[in-house]
Amino acid sequence: MTELRQRAVREPDAPPEDKESESEAKVDGETASDSESRAETAPLSASADDTPEVLNRALSNLSSRWKNWWVRGILTLAMIAFFFIIIYLGPMVLMIIVMCVQIKCFHEIITIGYNVYHSYDLPWFRTLSWYFLLCVNYFFYGETVTDYFFTLVQREEPLRILSKYHRFISFTLYLIGFCMFVLSLVKKHYRLQFYMFGWTHVTLLIVVTQSHLVIHNLFEGMICSNLYYHVHMLLYNNNNKKAFHRTPPPFIEEPFSKHLNVCCVPGTRFIVPISCVICNDIMAYMFGFFFGRTPLIKLSPKKTWEGFIGGFFATVVFGLLLSYVMSGYRCFVCPVEYNNDTNSFTVDCEPSDLFRLQEYNIPEVIQSVIGVTTVWMYPFQIHSIALSTFASLIGPFGGFFASGFKRAFKIKDFANTIPGHGGIMDRFDCQYLMATFVNVYIASFIRGPNPSKLIQQFLTLRPDQQLHIFNTLRSHLADKGMLTAAEDE
Repeated sequence: MTELRQRAVREPDAPPEDKESESEAKVDGETASDSESRAETAPLSASADDTPEVLNRALSNLSSRWKNWWVRGILTLAMIAFFFIIIYLGPMVLMIIVMCVQIKCFHEIITIGYNVYHSYDLPWFRTLSWYFLLCVNYFFYGETVTDYFFTLVQREEPLRILSKYHRFISFTLYLIGFCMFVLSLVKKHYRLQFYMFGWTHVTLLIVVTQSHLVIHNLFEGMICSNLYYHVHMLLYNNNNKKAFHRTPPPFIEEPFSKHLNVCCVPGTRFIVPISCVICNDIMAYMFGFFFGRTPLIKLSPKKTWEGFIGGFFATVVFGLLLSYVMSGYRCFVCPVEYNNDTNSFTVDCEPSDLFRLQEYNIPEVIQSVIGVTTVWMYPFQIHSIALSTFASLIGPFGGFFASGFKRAFKIKDFANTIPGHGGIMDRFDCQYLMATFVNVYIASFIRGPNPSKLIQQFLTLRPDQQLHIFNTLRSHLADKGMLTAAEDE
């Protein structure tokens, strides 16, 4: 009994380390839970009326519903005009605009996390967030430059070194940020710091990765369009050990260049999908405004089935008409080409079969209704149906996702950058999802094997390896009887 009493007296005082660790966990737990409760109960301040004063005075006699209609309409037309201007200014301006949009979207989402979780005292949080953005952009844009500006990169020794070790440099930069984050961990903010670390990386995944796909959709085809130029320049340079020359070597002739000018469609794959999303957004709003009665989804109470269905049909028709018009102009269907002679971009090619009018038979069921048996259309118009269907049926779910995100943190818009529309992210929530689909769709159903990348890899091999591949390919073509036929021609 005496021993039991002594044990009972000692037990409360026995594990002081456990009490200390429990108190530490409590401190850390209180910090995280307090942040979570604040995020749930304390909504961010609502954005003030940011409508320009000129519009406020001009529309002062209208009801709030019609005032919002006119504000959104006027600024939508302004944004469409700006969209056409940057298209006219060329691919480099488009690339810069996409990067600026990406940075602004990243800033809006990171600012929400910064305000919701009251991360004012977290050391290095904002610095590390922007540092990770810099690292990811360095990786993606470095890949783009290496792929689409191959001859320019190979011409300069510093660029060639950076290209060769690009992925190692990118990974090293990320590791530096990772180590800085670990060193910045503070005892009372552990959980909150990991919340924000995850917040930053998810934002990078949603914004930066998909904006890179937008750039990829824009510049896809730059190499294959100029493959002839790349081949003769690189071969001539390797054989003569001289700087790049302006004229092609005599062993490569014009028919070969035309043969390698394969189909790539940055104009159509960039403009048509973006325009379809814009059209669906506008038409769904108009159908919902005038005819909307049935709510579509609880995440967006203003969305209606009437607007959703009306936007779908209007977008499909718009996609067919836009693709028909664009397919008739080389500036839209030809790939973007970087000309080393003028250090500028050019667009000129012989349109592929995808952009040549073809005759299609109409199903008999429809023939009996419209009385027409055949129709002439571009093959790309068939693909445009798939693009516009995704833009109108699946694309809005990007907006629903953004609506759920905003409701989770009790905010109306991501920012107040555009009066009547909210922030930049409010306008591009569907575009990012569309960019991913376009990239996957083109790779799966339109784009074939890219011979340019194969030739790039071939030219980086040792001479003995190149000779071995050449002899193997020559034997293969001779066995098929193609080499003799080509020599006779």
